[in-house]
Amino acid sequence: MRRNIVMGQRDLAREARIEVSMALMAVAVGVVAGFGALAFRALIALFHNLFFFGRFGTEFDALKHAAASPWGAWIILVPVVGAVIVTFLVKTFAPEAKGHGVPEVIDAVHFKRGIIRAPVALVKALASSISIGSGGAVGREGPIIQIGATFGSMLAQWTRIPEWQRLALIACGGGAGIAATFNTPIGGVLFATEILLVEISARTLIPVMLATGTASLIGRAFFGDHPSFVLPPLVLDHPVLGSGLPALAAYVVLGLLTGVAAMVFTRSIYAFEDLFQRMPGNDYLRHMLGMALVGVTMYLLLRHAGHYYVEGVGYATIQDILNGSLTAGGLVLLLALLKLLSTSLTLGSGASGGVFSPALFIGATLGAGFAAGLHALFPGMDVSPATMAVIGMACMVGASTGAAVTAVVMIFEMTRDYHAIIPLIISVSAAYSVRRMLMVDTIYTMKLSRRGQRIPVAIQSQLYLARRALEFIRAPYVCLDADARLGRALEHRRRFDRTPRVVLVENGRLVGVVPARTLRAARRGLERDLPLRDLADTHVAVVQSDIRVFDLIAALRQQHCRNAIMTRDGAMENAGSVVGVVTWEDLVENTNLSDYLDHGNEQPSKKDRH
Repeated sequence: MRRNIVMGQRDLAREARIEVSMALMAVAVGVVAGFGALAFRALIALFHNLFFFGRFGTEFDALKHAAASPWGAWIILVPVVGAVIVTFLVKTFAPEAKGHGVPEVIDAVHFKRGIIRAPVALVKALASSISIGSGGAVGREGPIIQIGATFGSMLAQWTRIPEWQRLALIACGGGAGIAATFNTPIGGVLFATEILLVEISARTLIPVMLATGTASLIGRAFFGDHPSFVLPPLVLDHPVLGSGLPALAAYVVLGLLTGVAAMVFTRSIYAFEDLFQRMPGNDYLRHMLGMALVGVTMYLLLRHAGHYYVEGVGYATIQDILNGSLTAGGLVLLLALLKLLSTSLTLGSGASGGVFSPALFIGATLGAGFAAGLHALFPGMDVSPATMAVIGMACMVGASTGAAVTAVVMIFEMTRDYHAIIPLIISVSAAYSVRRMLMVDTIYTMKLSRRGQRIPVAIQSQLYLARRALEFIRAPYVCLDADARLGRALEHRRRFDRTPRVVLVENGRLVGVVPARTLRAARRGLERDLPLRDLADTHVAVVQSDIRVFDLIAALRQQHCRNAIMTRDGAMENAGSVVGVVTWEDLVENTNLSDYLDHGNEQPSKKDRH
């Protein structure tokens, strides 16, 4: 008894040491992220003043438009010069610093055991500050997230702590970076939770809260305790549901439209990336071309609209909309389109910078433009353009990044508009749902999906793994003769609400399985008289019908199979023996598996990839 008490006390002491050390490291990450955000903003100001005005200085207010550069039309070449420097830094020292940063952090968490190289933080800070300072249409949040996450990873590597703590410190760095950049401590915690954390528990959430709180305190000590954007008192006192049901309907419609815009925004960035990759020449020439087009856009806007508008983070334009000094519907919609184009050119051609700020810009301009359209169609409708801009920002961020709760809370923290909470919740939910229906990937995960890396879409308990696979998944299937043709399988498909898995049997012997995804792909381009045997996966596991999900995963990995036939006794005697079919894709979809578990399986055959 005494021995057990002593052992229990030792375990408690060990747990206490772990918690204390984790708390101290989280605070250290928050300190670095907070001061990193300060240094990064100073670098942006330094390079902006140097590139645009030829002087050294860190005086820069992102909420005010930059004055016209003394270079005149030569300002077009400023982003080109920045492109040369950025390309050199990225190619020479850290290719991971290219792009908007967050996908590389997610990649490190899910596929590299939380290992991030030290040079990434420095190169990311320099490359992104030069991209933004020279006029690139990107944001500053992605770089500071990557910088904070890199320090969290390096601290964990230096102290040789377990992997779960290393991943938690990476989330601490990312959340702290968001908190310090936008003065949104709660939003920083939620961002880490929705995007970066792979475990939701007290032992991971408390360090994240400590890190974000620390970073926010440092940010407030230097920048002041005020919101990122300033709403005039008239807007803050205006009830957003003053018009009742019509106003609510307008917010829902804005959410739906912004969901479509988020899909366009996401696809546009990667479409331009593919476009530039197909162009002849090297990385230097491609990035210089993209930034030259951004420079032309900046200069034309200055000549015809009075400001550069799309350069840099774009907060001055958002503030103009919130102040009520920029309300022309045609102009704000044009700015939304040009920002989308400029951001796609900037990132697609090879720049370094974030997508959060462009999403805010596009959302604000779309919201203001939508409000202007409503006022033109329904003059008596009581809808504030500033409120619509606030809701548009949240919708665009929530839908494009997939962090819907983060978007609602962060926009509230950034504007402190209490009246907008209910419309924010409704509109962001609508925007997220539309984007999700149009495309599964977010702007962060699409980069990884294009590499063949699947990121789980949820964090959940292990309950699903203990369920019986057949009861949990319930995938439709049909048994056909091995000589059956594609046309017959397509006819059977009409009987089900989902595409069935096809089991091919010959004289009671199992020949193979045609997975649902193969059948879906085949109906779009193959002849109906094609033998199903040509599409079948012939290496199939046969398991008992009462097998648990966990054991089924193990069986598929052990036998290097991707499809399983279920029978009552685990033996295949004839077609009547089959009681269910489960494919690896079914498991991934229903249990939210990580790609880690797929590494033990063979890749699909050429036939299976039709």
